[in-house]
Amino acid sequence: MLFPNSVGESYIAYLKLEKAFSAHTVKAYAHDLDILQDYIAKKEIDYQKITLENLQDFIKTNIEEGIRKERSIARMESSLNTFFKFCVMEKAIEYNPAELLEAPKLPLYLPDVLSIEEIDRMLANIDLSQKEGHRNVAIIETLYGSGVRASELINIRLSDTYFQEKYMRIIGKGNKQRLVPISDNMIKAINFWFKDRNLMKIQPKQEDFLFLNRRGSQLTRQMIYEIIKNAAQKAEISKTISPHTLRHSFATHLLEGGANLRAIQQMLGHSSITTTEIYTHINMDFLRAEIIMKHPRNKLLQGC
Repeated sequence: MLFPNSVGESYIAYLKLEKAFSAHTVKAYAHDLDILQDYIAKKEIDYQKITLENLQDFIKTNIEEGIRKERSIARMESSLNTFFKFCVMEKAIEYNPAELLEAPKLPLYLPDVLSIEEIDRMLANIDLSQKEGHRNVAIIETLYGSGVRASELINIRLSDTYFQEKYMRIIGKGNKQRLVPISDNMIKAINFWFKDRNLMKIQPKQEDFLFLNRRGSQLTRQMIYEIIKNAAQKAEISKTISPHTLRHSFATHLLEGGANLRAIQQMLGHSSITTTEIYTHINMDFLRAEIIMKHPRNKLLQGC
């Protein structure tokens, strides 16, 4: 028996309202549920009697058929666990078969970090004669200057931006709010963008969004990816670049400059310091130089 429509609809509402997941996460979890529906239909399994072994076979099938990459499989395990917990809570099933389901161990992935010179090149190669030129500079300055996610950037509102006090309120994952400082470079870039923005015809109910597309509406995450990708290509940067690269560069450069890890955690909006530790790796050359310069034993040798 497939999941009744009422269960699926209630589950989506639960993710949105009670779990406060982002639209992107809700869409991904709903997609995982659709794939599971197809699986139990083919196997003729009653969802109320699905077992851990069934779910393990489901995960294995996804891996063998190349339907999902490892990182998506790890997320799928989380979404299955969330769904069956919900079913138990709603008394649709007696126990959670996904409780002991283990996600695959993911390799540590350290994204590329841009140097300050590369970021300057990206900014220098943006054509400011184009209508979106100053906006794109402001977007890059904001991503690199504050470490916000692309999904957070497109939702920044003028009413949450305090230029005199030099901070903005960011709504992050799970609707969690945090305050992020605004640098002078960001303010300068945004002020140039405002000159172009003020000449635009802004669509109704879009007036409060800080960044807009050329039609006067809210930007999408995909548009931010395209802006960053194009800027990197024009700057002849061969690294794999995304908005996440600028977020990672922000954190790495702060850490290399001596910033406190807890402060970086707060600015990135990480709920766990462990995430920040992985996210803000420092390259070995920097570590080696720091040890040589600052370790007391090495200082003694330098004085000899």
